[in-house]
Amino acid sequence: MASVTVSLRGWVFATVSLLNFAFVFISGADFIRFISFRAIYHNITGETILCQDSIPWSVALRDSSVLKSLVVDLGLLALFTVQHSLLAWSPVKQACQSVLGALNRTAYCFTTALALQILMRYWQPVTGAPCLWSVRHAPWSIWFPLLCFTVHFLCWAIICSILMIFDYPELLGIKQVYYECLGLGDPLSYKSPRAQRLLSHLRHPVCLELGVVLWLLPALSLDRLLLALTLSTYLALAHSLDKQDLAYLCVQLNSKMQIFAEPQRGSADASDQDKSNHKEK
Repeated sequence: MASVTVSLRGWVFATVSLLNFAFVFISGADFIRFISFRAIYHNITGETILCQDSIPWSVALRDSSVLKSLVVDLGLLALFTVQHSLLAWSPVKQACQSVLGALNRTAYCFTTALALQILMRYWQPVTGAPCLWSVRHAPWSIWFPLLCFTVHFLCWAIICSILMIFDYPELLGIKQVYYECLGLGDPLSYKSPRAQRLLSHLRHPVCLELGVVLWLLPALSLDRLLLALTLSTYLALAHSLDKQDLAYLCVQLNSKMQIFAEPQRGSADASDQDKSNHKEK
């Protein structure tokens, strides 16, 4: 009976973690569309008016609709940052761990994705104020949005690659459930102390790329300024890398480069050996 209960518990945990992975993946795709491609697409097509340059700032900042939109957006950003920080705070994290166990990381990712969905769905664009900048004159009105699209695409590709290398099953809580089902404990305990230290200081390994996509746009509206400024500040304060972390990263990078270089060196040595054998013949 106990084995049946443990097996059923494992299936429930696995189902919950996989459903959460699907929800986080969909939310991530929505976030890419929200941050990058929607703003660039609207700038290229001109279907949506992002700002009103004819309205002076003194008038726009006294407009009740502009102020209301900014207050709503600021509240949505506060909701996301409070959720993302509160659940990562050690006392709250330990309390959730004692209650949820292996599903603690899954719950953290789910609430983060849910907060992002709320932010994206209820975000209020500020269209009644001037843009801080806007590229509207030919030929840059065509070429600069295309350049932004290309840079954003490359940045998101790099972000996805980094997440794949950075042990994304552990980041999303899948590995915790897998290890729990096998009775192996916490997967973080199998990492070296230096790796655990790095993860505690840097849980957002995509700061630079995300900063680029937040700021590099053909037009920067007032609500986008609020979004970019808040998230950039949060990213800058969310990690605390030091010299030991950088030294560990350099060691890991050098080891990876040596691994990539060894097959090429081996093939070069084999080629030289073939040439020498051919000369001897």
